[in-house]
Amino acid sequence: MELAYIPSPSTGVIHLGPVPLRGYAFCIIIGVFVAVWLGNRRWIARGGRAGTVADVAVWAVPFGLVGGRLYHVITDYELYFGPGRNWVNAFKVWEGGLGIWGAVALGAVGAWIGCRTRGIPLPAYADAVAPGIAIAQAIGRWGNWFNQELYGKPTDLPWALKISSDPAIGRVGGTYHPTFLYESLWCLGVAALVIWADRRFKLGHGRAFALYVAAYTVGRFWTEYLRVDEAHHILGLRLNGWTSILVFLAAVAYIVISAKRVPGREAVVEPRAEVVAEGPASEGDPKSDGPAPDRGAAEKKKV
Repeated sequence: MELAYIPSPSTGVIHLGPVPLRGYAFCIIIGVFVAVWLGNRRWIARGGRAGTVADVAVWAVPFGLVGGRLYHVITDYELYFGPGRNWVNAFKVWEGGLGIWGAVALGAVGAWIGCRTRGIPLPAYADAVAPGIAIAQAIGRWGNWFNQELYGKPTDLPWALKISSDPAIGRVGGTYHPTFLYESLWCLGVAALVIWADRRFKLGHGRAFALYVAAYTVGRFWTEYLRVDEAHHILGLRLNGWTSILVFLAAVAYIVISAKRVPGREAVVEPRAEVVAEGPASEGDPKSDGPAPDRGAAEKKKV
């Protein structure tokens, strides 16, 4: 007899007034806004300008969504190109299916383009947004709850997730490990760890981001072990389990090597912000002999 469990939603759609919105998409949107908000605060605290994080995110977010979808479709191609499948469904992102590794990889490409246009170092930007990305993942995982997907093995624990039957997609009803919740809580812990370590050790040059990646992979490896959805296996281990191991090793290696080559934190993360902070030189000021400051930047400072 089931004494307690986490119920699943009766529908995967949220109605914002007359507008229907997929719960999965809603969680992603909220996660992006939170990540940009926190990243902006951290960027300003590091000496950057307000709005820079959002400007770069305009590039990073679309690239990340495309990368996440590509990773999912490539690693689970049989869901879209197998017998009796409709390849058009590969474009229905709102129905679920984003791979974090593809999102991070291609999102980094978009961030690199955005950073180039702003003249800022990508590692410094990555450090600023790292905990925000972890929180965005924590929020995004609730999209799996709305879709009743990616749950774990059967269990009768009091926090088990109640899944309804759906013969059309082969879903068997019962109570299962809420791996979405496990990973959501883990990501919140990762965000807290990165924020603490960054304050304590003054992480810079991409090391805060690498710490986020390393810490996340540990939790992801565990949740992959619990999950029962279809997946490709190599030597008895799920593909994403192997990916977690390799990415963890790469992240740790980066932290160690980077700390030796460029210790400490960047002195300046956004050169143009230094010009704005100084403002125009007054008459009689020795600095007035130098080049005239950017008038547009000074006006932005007043705003």
